[in-house]
Amino acid sequence: MRVRARLSVNNMRPLGRGRKIAAWIFFPIALAILLSLGTWQVQRLAWKEGLIASIEERRHADPLDVPQIEALVAEGKPIDYRAARASGRFLNDKERHFFATFEGRSGFYIYTPLALSDGRYLFVNRGFVPYEMKDQQTRTAGLLDGAQTVTGLARQKLTEKPGSLVPENDLAKDIFYWKDLDAMAETVGLDQEKVLPFFLDADATLVNGGWPVGGVTQIEMPNNHLQYAVTWYGLAAALMVVGGMALFRRKD
Repeated sequence: MRVRARLSVNNMRPLGRGRKIAAWIFFPIALAILLSLGTWQVQRLAWKEGLIASIEERRHADPLDVPQIEALVAEGKPIDYRAARASGRFLNDKERHFFATFEGRSGFYIYTPLALSDGRYLFVNRGFVPYEMKDQQTRTAGLLDGAQTVTGLARQKLTEKPGSLVPENDLAKDIFYWKDLDAMAETVGLDQEKVLPFFLDADATLVNGGWPVGGVTQIEMPNNHLQYAVTWYGLAAALMVVGGMALFRRKD
């Protein structure tokens, strides 16, 4: 019996040493990972704050005319949310409908081509109408005729569907789920080479009859990176405390 007991104890010693070695290997690796994640979130925080500041500056700057926006596009500079304006005549018979929600209501953003004086076209998001007002006959007062000047925010053209969860556009029913500028132009018979490669979201200037409601641009820039950084650094600190306590106990 004594021999068996000694063998059992001896068999446990290598296992205990193996666990200690594994723990000392795991501890610095885990600590390094947690600290690197915290640092990465701090870097992301600085980037996000810079992006938000840039967007705010663009939104509140003096509006740029169409040629100035085109120059920014040609230079590869960001135009999203840049204050802009355009003048022309709305082609109300060629409006397109983008499915959207606004202030808790389902409906559509009305995208209408604006015919410019140089023969080109700019699609303008004139704003929101409720679902039951998709038909123009329910909002004839808002169908603006003649020369118009629209002020709002420039928006970049999408080159592909933004995600796999976004439905395909229903061109037959004129319901767009993502802003496919080429499809909008094609389905209303416009020469795509004459369509400007960006949109203009109209501001909240009131129109006759109240519809569509402008100023619907949604700028969602969540900034939780500080919270994430604190979480990762907190876990790193907790790991150091646990490791320190384990080392202190072994010395005792």
